[in-house]
Amino acid sequence: MSIPLLSTLIFFPILGGLSLLVIPRQQTATIRTMALLISLIELCLTLPVALMFDKSTASMQFVENHPWIASLHINYTLGIDGISVLFLLLTGVIIVLSILVSWESIITKVQEFFIAMLLLEGAMMGVFCATDLFLFYIFWEAMLIPMFLIIGIWGGPNRIYATIKFFLYTLVGSLLMLVGIILLYQNGGHTFDLIQLAGQQYSLKLQLILFWAFFAAFAVKVPMWPVHTWLPDAHTEAPAAGSVILAGVLIKMGAYGFLRFSLPILPQATQKMMMPMLVISVIAIVYGAIICLAQKDLKRLIAYSSVSHMGFVTLGLFALNQRGLEGAILQMINHGVVTGALFLAIGMIYERTHTRQIADYSGLASTMPVFAGFFLLFTLAAVGLPGTNGFIGEFLILLGGFEREPWVTVISASGLILGAWYMLWLYQRIFFNEVKESMQGLTQLNLREICTLVPMVILIFWIGLYPNALLSFMHTSVSHLIEQVQGGATLAGPVLSTAGSLIP
Repeated sequence: MSIPLLSTLIFFPILGGLSLLVIPRQQTATIRTMALLISLIELCLTLPVALMFDKSTASMQFVENHPWIASLHINYTLGIDGISVLFLLLTGVIIVLSILVSWESIITKVQEFFIAMLLLEGAMMGVFCATDLFLFYIFWEAMLIPMFLIIGIWGGPNRIYATIKFFLYTLVGSLLMLVGIILLYQNGGHTFDLIQLAGQQYSLKLQLILFWAFFAAFAVKVPMWPVHTWLPDAHTEAPAAGSVILAGVLIKMGAYGFLRFSLPILPQATQKMMMPMLVISVIAIVYGAIICLAQKDLKRLIAYSSVSHMGFVTLGLFALNQRGLEGAILQMINHGVVTGALFLAIGMIYERTHTRQIADYSGLASTMPVFAGFFLLFTLAAVGLPGTNGFIGEFLILLGGFEREPWVTVISASGLILGAWYMLWLYQRIFFNEVKESMQGLTQLNLREICTLVPMVILIFWIGLYPNALLSFMHTSVSHLIEQVQGGATLAGPVLSTAGSLIP
């Protein structure tokens, strides 16, 4: 009997988190150690999935299918393809590093915090594995609860406002998605199975209604302009681990939803809405970058930069060609690594200074040279320096955008210039100039903190210098996705491009 690998990935951290309840709450060192051990084992469990993955097929792999609610044709169905497998690896890495960065910063309700972290990991794994729409929705909503608690209990002074705003935005979007799922169920042969739903034909009118119902949930989660305003507040008030998970994994799920559901199931509506989506993406790129120039809070600046960077992701998605889609998926991984690393670093310096105001910093290159070196690498990756992972994803997206609409690339390129402006200016203000009295005597990074940042440095250069390590997973699945959209979009006409990937 084969081991249900995907179910193991979902329920091991959930059961591991619940097992922390048996440890007396005053034994905080044991709780932290057990949480780290569970997350490390979970990361190791993702490796066989990646190593045994067959890159030559677009079919779902490691499939698990068990009847659940037979009267409604709801099944416990799991499977992954060349798109979702990468997000399992990303989730495993991000949770381990989030637990490490919380080692000393979380001093109240330690047991509850690490339980919430592990429950959140299980729910996120479920989102990337579920191929039944009902099951997907269960995991999608389940993510809200631990993240709501992480921000609301361990967040900053305005955590209640940020938590309620985060919850309301995502809940409203999710409820509209639920309406869309019910409509799809009623008109798609009374099934929630993703493969079956993607193989059926729907009227253009119904597709447009469903597209906007799903858009409500996915656009908020990305977040796309103009439904992005919850993100800066959530990032600002969340603890370091919360910000890392939000930036590293959670906001990727909106773009993943477009890839998994909107494009293959609603091909005609996708093509009809292609131009509005490109326009919104370009606005997000430029708007997010300009707003960054006005920020005075470290975390808010990085949060608004996420709006701009995720604009590149949605631009690549709705370019609807091989290079754009592959660039978008790769950039989702890259953004998770780079922005997650920046929030890790900000969390470390906040522990020492207890301020996030950029004006309070100066001269850290002299007082914390090792930290300055790490932050410089993350900054260069964020601006897309060739050789780092940030470059190749944006390059593919711009190629795909130019192939679709040249003006998209021309305007979006200004976001790259603005991105270099606000990130390098941020670095100059924090690390150079005269050392302020409040910045003198700061402790250097300890071994745990260095070990937390080093994996991000490795990923930045590994992906940047050898992107085919990730692109090879997605080639076949992306080609199949384009065929699905092109084949199903008979009313919209054959406007898709199947141009080969830049890196074969």
